[in-house]
Amino acid sequence: SHCTVSSSPITLHLDTSRIMAAPGGDGDGAPLQYSVLLQHLVGDRRQVRDLNPTVMGGLPNPPKSDEQKMIERGMESCAFKALLACVGGFVLGGAFGVFTAGIDTNVGFDPKDPLRTPTAREVLKDMGQRGMSYAKNFAIVGAMFSCTECIIESHRGKSDWKNAVYSGCVTGGAIGFRAGLKAGVLGCGGFAAFSAAIEYYLR
Repeated sequence: SHCTVSSSPITLHLDTSRIMAAPGGDGDGAPLQYSVLLQHLVGDRRQVRDLNPTVMGGLPNPPKSDEQKMIERGMESCAFKALLACVGGFVLGGAFGVFTAGIDTNVGFDPKDPLRTPTAREVLKDMGQRGMSYAKNFAIVGAMFSCTECIIESHRGKSDWKNAVYSGCVTGGAIGFRAGLKAGVLGCGGFAAFSAAIEYYLR
C-alpha cells in the first residue's frame, strides 16, 4: 500500500484493504478529510468521557449521606459563620485586651494615692476586666460583620470584594449610630474602607 498527501485542502488517500470513508461518503475509496479527523479527535465532535477516579488510580468518592449533607448545609449557613466569627472575635479580643493591659502603665493605678505600687492581684484584676471588655466588643463586631456579609453574599449571588465593603459599612454604621448620625456615617465609611483594604491585601 502507499500513502499520498496533497495540499489545500489536505486530503489523505489510503489504498489499503480497509478504507475509512469520511462522514457523508460512500465508503468505497472516498477520501478521508484531515479536518474531519481533527473534529473527531479534538473538535466539536469529540466524545467527552467522564473520568472515573478508580480508573485514574484515585480513591472512589462514595455518595454522601443525608446526615453529611445536613452538616455541610449547617456549616455553610450564616448562623454558623456568625457563631464562628463571634467565638474567634471573643478569643482575639480577650488576647488583645490582656496584651494592651500588660503594656499599659496605668493598670492598677490609684489616683488617690499616686505613689502606691499596685499589687499583683489588682493588676491581674484590671487585665481581666479589660480583656473581657475587648473580648465582648470583638465578638459583637465579628458576629455582625460575618452575618451581614453572608446575607449580602447570598442576596447578590456573588463572592467578591464588594460584599466585605457593604458589610463593613453596615456594621460600622450600626455601631456608630448609637452615638449619633455623624458617628454612624463616619463608622460606615471607616469600616468600609478598612474592609476594602483587607480584601485587597488578601486577594
